[in-house]
Amino acid sequence: MLARVRGAVGRTATVAGALVLAGGLGNDVFTLPGAAAAVVAAGVGLASNPKVVRAPESVRWTAISLYAAPHTGCAAILVGERLAPDGPVSVLVQAAVIALWTGATWMLRPGLTARELTDEAHAQELADAAKAVETAVAPAAPVYASAAAQWWGETFAVEGGIAPGTVLLDHQQVGEQCVALIIGTQKRGQPVPDISKPGLSAALDLPEEQIDVGPVPGRGAGVRLLVLGQRPVTEAEEGPLDSDAAVWAEIAASAMPGVELIESNTYEMPKELT
Repeated sequence: MLARVRGAVGRTATVAGALVLAGGLGNDVFTLPGAAAAVVAAGVGLASNPKVVRAPESVRWTAISLYAAPHTGCAAILVGERLAPDGPVSVLVQAAVIALWTGATWMLRPGLTARELTDEAHAQELADAAKAVETAVAPAAPVYASAAAQWWGETFAVEGGIAPGTVLLDHQQVGEQCVALIIGTQKRGQPVPDISKPGLSAALDLPEEQIDVGPVPGRGAGVRLLVLGQRPVTEAEEGPLDSDAAVWAEIAASAMPGVELIESNTYEMPKELT
């Protein structure tokens, strides 16, 4: 309905403009009022078509210029009629220009064309936005150095986990039922947050006495030593003290020099750490 009303108004304005231009051929009294009316009509038309005024930046001024072209042309022809020399040839040329303006405005309908140009630009912007969403690069999945590091990262280091923001730097199988882990932080220079022994105990179904969390000798608070499971012992005749010393000497060879082994019970380790 609104499109029909706009079409009828545009047709009426075209006829009115043609009559004013025809009147200006023989009477200069039409020049100033007609030019002023053309300017006012352009302003009112743009004000009643906010879609054109608020068109995307890429086509805004093109659409505005296209919409105002008939009004600008009408005002220019009126001024030209006043400045044109007298004579039959001049009148014929002016009449031809008026006919050309009338026919072009009637057939091309610049106002409708400007609105269609704006609609196409809006549709293109929406299509580009949808395409950008579809082709948006998904965040890269974290890269883990080993299956054990992945198990730690996805089980405990997640947001809201037992040890958020941590990474498994290294691990060593101390015995069949015992493993030593070196835990660090994702951000260099940050201390390892407190790792809850009850939380680990519940998550691993492992008794708390089989979990040890402590510093790594010779290192700062940015790394922590985590020992899980039953500590291995040597043959009984070697004695408990010698057994402990031998086991911890094995661990210290790679990452934990000087740390003494604490005796604990038997526990079967998760397969990810074996």
